[in-house]
Amino acid sequence: MTIITISGTPGSGKSTVAEILKEKIGIKYIYSGEIFRKQAEKYEMTLEEFGKYCEENSEVDKELDKKQVEILKRGNVILEGRLAGWLAYKNKIDAFKVFLDAEVDVRTKRIMKRENGDFEKRKREMIKRENSEKTRYKNYYDIDISDKSIYDMVIDTGKKKPDEIVKEIISNMS
Repeated sequence: MTIITISGTPGSGKSTVAEILKEKIGIKYIYSGEIFRKQAEKYEMTLEEFGKYCEENSEVDKELDKKQVEILKRGNVILEGRLAGWLAYKNKIDAFKVFLDAEVDVRTKRIMKRENGDFEKRKREMIKRENSEKTRYKNYYDIDISDKSIYDMVIDTGKKKPDEIVKEIISNMS
């Protein structure tokens, strides 16, 4: 049974890498961020506003995280999510855990490609979002998401192409 978690910072290339990985190894890919985004839309809030709301309303995160643990336990999946690796680790689920990161300006440019907007505004939004998540995860689960020691691989995606990253992951899994 194959279980891979792809975690990392906003704009680090998680979705792109997970999509290519899905094609290469042929297992299901689930993006937990999409669920969070849909919840934000349902509440008619921006991601930033919804993140702040979640700081005061832990049940939203906890419900999403419970769903992710259920997905991981079923296996044969690539689960992409900020906490996916930590959820596998904390729940003793045997998963290959990958963390992707890149320098903040690189990530901001990638987000702008996807969502447009002003560079400085997008950068501020991204940093606020990261800080909100860091606060929530520490408060709810006593997880320091800046601690990368639980991951099997930590990859700087700033100067690498997605295909290179996927090859690196696959070669380290075996």
